[in-house]
Amino acid sequence: MNKIRDLLRYKPQSVWTIRPDATVYEALELMAEKNIGAVPVIENDALIGIFSERDYARKCILMGRHSKETLVSELMSSPVVTIDSDFTIEQCLALMTERQFRHLPVIEGDTLTGIVSIGDIGKWVISEQRSMIRDLEGFITGNNYGH
Repeated sequence: MNKIRDLLRYKPQSVWTIRPDATVYEALELMAEKNIGAVPVIENDALIGIFSERDYARKCILMGRHSKETLVSELMSSPVVTIDSDFTIEQCLALMTERQFRHLPVIEGDTLTGIVSIGDIGKWVISEQRSMIRDLEGFITGNNYGH
């Protein structure tokens, strides 16, 4: 079984975060600059929430709020559901599907070590399927079998 730690090895190591007292506009700027759909909210080195494009759309725009006047802490999702790197890819996908999450922070002890998106899971699954297909083709044709 593939674990989340395996997936995280192939992702960029940087985890972009934001403070709860930042404006929603600042969070959106960061997300656009880094091409990410959610950002963990950190206060005193602790994960206290997560702010996503979905939070912005549903809690800011649809409620008539202004992104330059609204704080991330007012819209972030909290408490945050997290996983650790021992979760399997399948467990992570099941949790994301069941709870309708697109992003899950990965915590080791009290430390945020990564974030997994539904896109990351999709890429991983496709990569694993391609690898399996190559292995099966090699087995069937006798190419690279036993090497």
